[in-house]
This record gives sequence, C-alpha cells and structure tokens, in this order.
Amino acid sequence: MINLKIEENVKESQNVNTLYFNWDQDIRPGQFAMIWIPGYGEIPMSFSGLGRRKSITVKAYGSASRKLTELKAGDDLFLRGPYGNGFDVREGRKLLVGGGSGIVSLYPIADQETDALISAKTRDELIFKDRFPESRRFIATDDGSDGFHGFAHELLQRINIDSYEAIYVCGPEQMMYKVLQVLKGRKVFVQFSLERTMKCGIGICDSCSLGGKQVCKEGPVFNIEELIGNPEFGVYRTTYSGRRIRLNVK
Repeated sequence: MINLKIEENVKESQNVNTLYFNWDQDIRPGQFAMIWIPGYGEIPMSFSGLGRRKSITVKAYGSASRKLTELKAGDDLFLRGPYGNGFDVREGRKLLVGGGSGIVSLYPIADQETDALISAKTRDELIFKDRFPESRRFIATDDGSDGFHGFAHELLQRINIDSYEAIYVCGPEQMMYKVLQVLKGRKVFVQFSLERTMKCGIGICDSCSLGGKQVCKEGPVFNIEELIGNPEFGVYRTTYSGRRIRLNVK
C-alpha cells in the first residue's frame, strides 16, 4: 500500500471531483489502481492524468467514492497498483468515445490529433468537455440539453468513422455494447475499457469475471474482437455481493 498526499481537489461537476497528487510511477493510459478509503474499503479507479503529477477523477455514487471527493490538500491518499494492461495507443487520428464518467480513463490518450465524443444524461453531468476545443468534440445528452439529443451510439453513426486510425471507448456497459454494434465490422482499430465490480484487482476473487476473462488482469482494456460474441458483455454484471444481474440492453 502506497501513502501519497493530495495536492489539489478540483470540482468538475456537482458530484465529480479530480484529485491531484505527485507520484513518480510509470503508468500506461487505461491502467487503474485500487484506492483504499479507511473505514470504507477499496475501490478501483482509473487515472485521468499521468506524468509526475497524476490525477484520479471521482464520481460520488457511494459512501467510499463520496468520501474520496471530500479529501482536501494535504490529506492522505492510499493506493496500490497500477494494475491492468492499458491501451495500445496508436499514431494518427484518434476518437475517444466516453459515456458518463468514461471520458476520464480515456483522457490520457488525448493529443493534438484526438477528437472526443462525450455523452451524459444532461449537460450538468458532462465532464472534461472544456478540455477539448469545440472543433474536436462531439457532445450528446439524453435530454438534449447540450449538443446532440440522443445517445452516444446514435451520434457515432453520424461521424465519419473511417477517418480515424483508432477508436477508444469507455462508459456504462449498456452504452459500450451499443457502440460495439456500430463499430463491429469496420476497418478501424477499436479498444474498450471495461468497468466491472472489482474487489482484489489482481485476479484472485474473480468478481470481475466476464465470460471467462478476468477484467482486472486480462483487461480492463479489450480489443473489439475479444468482446464480439462474449456471452456476458452487455448481458450480465455481478454486484459487489456476487449476485448476477441481467443488464437492460435493448
């Protein structure tokens, strides 16, 4: 377990904060760490910023993540990692497709040749939008309050997919499943970063199992070919208690 100090806490939206800290550790875009919150347990978090000054961007959705968003400069940050395989970052034009807070783990890929499709339920839930110039971003909201009125996969169908060398996707699994349907069969390199229940992060507990694959060790990044035909992707997820739940994908 590594003990670091929070340098800065920046509020991104009503329930999303970015925590900055110094850590001299090599990390590949797409890798994650297990963050320990004393009294609350551990949760997996992808890195939203690399370099010597690193960051994680946290959405408050439960007691542990909410406690993280409340940390202040000088507070302790406990973590172990990094874990996972990370993205295969290609040269040339790239498109990031982030649903909800999914753009967070994709952001370290961004360079001058990168466009971003960012989707959320409402404009108030859009994050990292202003990190991309207007000419480089596509915005979709479920309620039409900003950008395209609709979902990420619907806006993606209006974009010239063949103009990109690589496409990277992260977000809710239902959203990624629909994006996969749009992208399969296209002659472009595609990778997905999966968000699954994780307890250990090192392949012991098997809580992140996805059709025989361990997301924490074999992922969290998978090529599109690995997910096409996977019997659980977009179909089932496992809760923290181990219960298997069917996803509502139409």
